[in-house]
Amino acid sequence: MPDTAKMAYNQISQGLDLFIYPSKGQSKSQQKKDEFECYNWAKDQSGIDPLNLPKIEAAPVQSGPTGRAIGGAARGAAAGAAIGAITGDAGEGAAVGAVVGGLAGRRAGRAQQAQANQSAQADVAAQEQKMKDDFKKAFSVCIEGKGYTIK
Repeated sequence: MPDTAKMAYNQISQGLDLFIYPSKGQSKSQQKKDEFECYNWAKDQSGIDPLNLPKIEAAPVQSGPTGRAIGGAARGAAAGAAIGAITGDAGEGAAVGAVVGGLAGRRAGRAQQAQANQSAQADVAAQEQKMKDDFKKAFSVCIEGKGYTIK
């Protein structure tokens, strides 16, 4: 086995979190050969190389205005105008309501962006885990086919 092949084999056998037992009395050198062959076969079958996973990008992080501040300001201005009309100064009430509503809307927009960014990161992690699981299934099928017990 070339040095890079040995390195890949050692990393894969440790990284798959599997126990492989030579149930037909295979030697250690035969087991290494079989595991390396199954590593290559699993790459071909799954399209995944767990040592070189394709880079999955999360949706771009949003950081700009969401429009929630403007909507909040408009709602706040309307409510402030109504309250101001009761107290005798609708214009001042609208201005105060717009500021308060704008701040509340801005805060809600930021919270919504943070939640969307967190969800995008979770989606990336789930996609990466699925790729690893697909490779692990293919590897397991191959090694069992060569007469090993795997858990």
